[in-house]
Amino acid sequence: MEIHYFNFEKDFVEDGLRCIPMVVRIKLDAVGIKLSLRQWSMLDEDQRDVLAAMPVKSRLEKTAFDSFLSELIASCCDEPAVRMAIHSYPAWKDKESIPEMLLQQARIFNTPISLDDWKLLKPLQRFALIKLSRPGHENRNFPLAMAEFGLIKKKEVVCAEIT
Repeated sequence: MEIHYFNFEKDFVEDGLRCIPMVVRIKLDAVGIKLSLRQWSMLDEDQRDVLAAMPVKSRLEKTAFDSFLSELIASCCDEPAVRMAIHSYPAWKDKESIPEMLLQQARIFNTPISLDDWKLLKPLQRFALIKLSRPGHENRNFPLAMAEFGLIKKKEVVCAEIT
């Protein structure tokens, strides 16, 4: 199975997946496990690759991912997995409404996003933009993601980073 990493994640993907990529973060949300960066760093590169490749579309796949990750955390980190709420209809699934925090982040970078643009994005792209716009998150990848998803021009990203 081919794993999709975004270009804005390239720096840490090429460095042995030192940060948790969006393709894994969406799966964590799907099964309700909170994985810290410290725990992620305790996993070896092969384990990280397996987590990135595992599907979580069906209930059975989610159960398998949950069990595999829970066992990894228990064995590699010597602690139980931390659980979080699973949202039945997360904001990234809603094509008809752009979350306010994403609109605010877009305004900060002077990179407006229209509802038509939002509807054209793939689910993982919508997920990534929401994660990158959360308060308290280092948002330097937000304009890079917007450019990668075709929402702004590369030239505008340079200007947004400078201001």
